[in-house]
Amino acid sequence: MKKTLVLGASDNPDRVSYEAIRRLTSKGHEVVAVGLREANIFGVDIQKGLPPTEDVDTITLYLNPERQKDYYDYILGLHPKRIIFNPGTENFELVRMAKEKGIEVEIACTLVMLSVGVY
Repeated sequence: MKKTLVLGASDNPDRVSYEAIRRLTSKGHEVVAVGLREANIFGVDIQKGLPPTEDVDTITLYLNPERQKDYYDYILGLHPKRIIFNPGTENFELVRMAKEKGIEVEIACTLVMLSVGVY
């Protein structure tokens, strides 16, 4: 299973990040969630700020490109194997920076990837 950091996590059931956490946990993936408000959903604590974590395989983004800028150092400093840019989060500056660090980049939808078994 892939340890996944959900950046832009929300406890609002109308948000796609909420559904991503639900599906990731239901498939047995370890989830670290970072959002604007602390909460707990599906047994996962949503943390604020830049919580330390290790061995992150995948970062899945649910922040628009402008809001991502505050997290560049955090994202790259976690040394994930890949970053998934979900619809609406495409950011070619961060894509370039990630590729320069040898991080795999996918412009895709985490929910679709999980549904078709290519996560």
